[in-house]
Amino acid sequence: LVTTRRRCGVHVLVLRAALWVTSRQHGSSSCVGGSGRKWITPAGFDSGLKTYNSLTKQKEPLILAREGVATWYSCGPTVYDHAHLGHACSYVRFDVLQRILSRLFGITVLHAMVITDIDDKIIKRSWEENVSPAVISSMFEEEFKKDMLSLKVIPPAVYLRVTENVHHIVAFIQRIIQNGHAYTTKEGEDVFFDIRSIGDRYGKFVGAVESQGEAGECKVDKTDFALWKPSKPQEPFWESPWGRGRPGWHIEFCVSMDAGSSVQLDVHSGGIDLAFPHHENEVAQSEAYHQCEQWANYFLHSGHLHLKGSAEKMSKSLKNYVTIKVKTSSSTEVLLILCGVSAAIDYSDSSMSEARSSLETITTFIHGAQAYMKGQLQCSPVQEASLWERLAETKSSVLKSLADDFDTPRAVSAVMNLVYHGNRQLQPVSKVSHCVELKTLERENGGGGSLEAVVEQLTRFRSEVRAFALTRQDAPTVGSSKKPGLYPDRIPLLKSCDTLRNDLAPLGVLIKDRGATSTWEITTGKQRDDEEHDASS
Repeated sequence: LVTTRRRCGVHVLVLRAALWVTSRQHGSSSCVGGSGRKWITPAGFDSGLKTYNSLTKQKEPLILAREGVATWYSCGPTVYDHAHLGHACSYVRFDVLQRILSRLFGITVLHAMVITDIDDKIIKRSWEENVSPAVISSMFEEEFKKDMLSLKVIPPAVYLRVTENVHHIVAFIQRIIQNGHAYTTKEGEDVFFDIRSIGDRYGKFVGAVESQGEAGECKVDKTDFALWKPSKPQEPFWESPWGRGRPGWHIEFCVSMDAGSSVQLDVHSGGIDLAFPHHENEVAQSEAYHQCEQWANYFLHSGHLHLKGSAEKMSKSLKNYVTIKVKTSSSTEVLLILCGVSAAIDYSDSSMSEARSSLETITTFIHGAQAYMKGQLQCSPVQEASLWERLAETKSSVLKSLADDFDTPRAVSAVMNLVYHGNRQLQPVSKVSHCVELKTLERENGGGGSLEAVVEQLTRFRSEVRAFALTRQDAPTVGSSKKPGLYPDRIPLLKSCDTLRNDLAPLGVLIKDRGATSTWEITTGKQRDDEEHDASS
């Protein structure tokens, strides 16, 4: 379901069917009247993993309603502008978590994402551009999907749009009113959720961010929030028992997932800025609708992304964002993985440099290992027994780290330690038997006229020139601590070697300098496509 993209209607039916089966197979024992904010340990199957749960402010065992299946709901974008790195921060992090669940621990993730395609900001943008709101939302939804594809984020099983589910939202609101948890205004055009009707059950996320109330003179309490509001002139509208209008922001999300069924959600994810009041209000209205104690069992929140020197989060409204198109790179993804899920990230040149360095270290190790297996890298005999032992230790450490609150920084640290010990054994020797190596190469290629033989000779010649250019002068005085410098007249040779390496790369010849020697590999267009495919999958 997660990896196969079918038509949206089929996705919705399959996802809702899976949720319906889950709710009835395991009953609705927690969907009964209750009070208080205490978290209820779910009944079901212990996955063996632990995760930090924003509902309890601590790590909890991840218990799923259905064995081997995790129902996952995430807040999607409000599509009125380009996505930025703050969005990437959240979506990439949770994509990594879902990959960990599915690929390492064999858990099928049924992921649904709601896209807000009608909103005050969308309407404002449509007026500015003199086009319909539908055009704005459709355009930026496609841009969002392309950005996620560039970040290699696996699409959800289904995208759910608000405008396609308004009829469900109206029915959802009607039931909340019938259950005594919402009211209409005197004019009968607005519908508000009655916070006081649920007593001390409200406030599960208070403290995550500063409490805030919505404006509105016709509300009973300032903390009551809108479920339905009348549309203003020239605004899109839908018919309802309360007149022409549109849904409030908080009611949009949970309705699209579970309208008309008694559903309990395993995981709900989003940015930490959405915890209160958005997720708080989602929980309140869903539990009021279902008359249950616990609608979603686990809330996972990602930390903010900050530009260097700024205490404010990256945000479109604050005009301090960097678009994904400007800064998308593998290093960006590595930066997010290095920081884990809940930690805030300081986006700066130095943090990106650290991420690039980690990525280059791993890439260099892989290329070095490939060069060694091809016989292109001459080094001392590799101690295989030691490496096999370290590999087993690393696998165990990675699994334990990821099972403990998806601790990607600790898992990456274990991998980097393995890479460090691998690189130590792949150090090239200073002297190489050129004749033996060349004869072996010619024998493998059936003669000396192949492209590989030419590249080998070219790389060897370049290495000799480079070694000559890197020769250092004698120290100026005996016992001097000053490091001998290069011969000034040889520096142009060194620059020419670098230029040759850089010019050959676009032609499919990659040269890596390793101490006194260099290794090479030929990458065809097909090989590069395969590497990109492997990375995306």
